[in-house]
Amino acid sequence: MRALRLVIGLIISIHGLYTNEWLFVVVGGFFIYIALMNIGCGGVSNCSTPVSSADNKTEDVTYEEVHK
Repeated sequence: MRALRLVIGLIISIHGLYTNEWLFVVVGGFFIYIALMNIGCGGVSNCSTPVSSADNKTEDVTYEEVHK
């Protein structure tokens, strides 16, 4: 993903420089920044799921049949 963001940022920035559209240069710079700083999911290492500390014990479930 970092390489993809970097390539997208470079393409957008170069296009913005050739067409003198400074908004494209800023957006491309943003993509380059998030690629180089390894951010992009709310922060660095912010997308990990918590490790469950519960035991994996299973319990038998009893079902009750309901009649109308």
